[in-house]
Amino acid sequence: MTYEKALGALAGSRDDVVVLTAENRAPIRNLPTVLGERFVDVGICEQTLVGAAAGLALRGRTPVVHALAAFLTMRAFEFVRTDVGLGRLPVKLVGYVPGFLSEGNGPTHQALEDVALMRGIPGMQVFCPADEAELVQALPVLLDDRSPCYIRYNAGPPPAPHTRPFAIGQAEVLREGNVVTILTYGLLVREALKAQERLREQGVPTRVVNLRMLKPIDERVLLESAHDSQMVVTLEDHFLVGGLRSIVAEIFVRQGLVRPLLSIALEERWFRPALLDDVLEHEGFEGGMIAERVLSALESPQKRGEREWPTE
Repeated sequence: MTYEKALGALAGSRDDVVVLTAENRAPIRNLPTVLGERFVDVGICEQTLVGAAAGLALRGRTPVVHALAAFLTMRAFEFVRTDVGLGRLPVKLVGYVPGFLSEGNGPTHQALEDVALMRGIPGMQVFCPADEAELVQALPVLLDDRSPCYIRYNAGPPPAPHTRPFAIGQAEVLREGNVVTILTYGLLVREALKAQERLREQGVPTRVVNLRMLKPIDERVLLESAHDSQMVVTLEDHFLVGGLRSIVAEIFVRQGLVRPLLSIALEERWFRPALLDDVLEHEGFEGGMIAERVLSALESPQKRGEREWPTE
């Protein structure tokens, strides 16, 4: 089932669901005829979009808001923080073309700090599905929950069968391994699985964890994976600061855990616009390139004559 059909079906069975957009109708283009007055397009005005959603939530509605991720999380940030976050209203914020999915768009349309911004709002959940099937499965669960939630929209095909049903704050382990753990989310789950295959061929057992939600994050799976591995890799289409690397570092510090950590993210720059596969290759996020970076990191301490990777 597509996201559009799933959302339409949920809205058909729940009178409280209202769908809003800021002139971004592509994935939900057929819903106006289905929902009638419960479909609202405010035009290119993301601040009004979020403010209207907050007002509807105060009157008992469950608004599902759609806009480009860059403008939803940045242009309308104050409205998300103050109108939605302060009251912890059940507004679901769906950000289109986040991270590398923006592909051919330039820096003004690249949402590479969206996770950092949204997770900084008290009470805000952050969900980053690996594919459309996961997004569809999560939708009724997220609508039933009365917390605000930011969703990184991803309508891609499943990179692998899912290993457990969706639940808020629960990750899934897609591959097992006890030398390296790759923690990732969203689009890059696909590339992490490609990297795992390459590493397996090189004799490096690698665990791949699809975190699904970055807030609340599954600390149990994260910590178990770190304890069972010699090195942890964070992989994300986000700036290095404020995203998954920061989340993992915060947890490690709080738990007093020491592990080698390889963080693969964008440092202090936006990516070069191109078709998605070309973006991944140019920026070093293609599966084989990720595997090479992991192998290099595993080998470097021995090459420098330093101690072995810690096992506890």
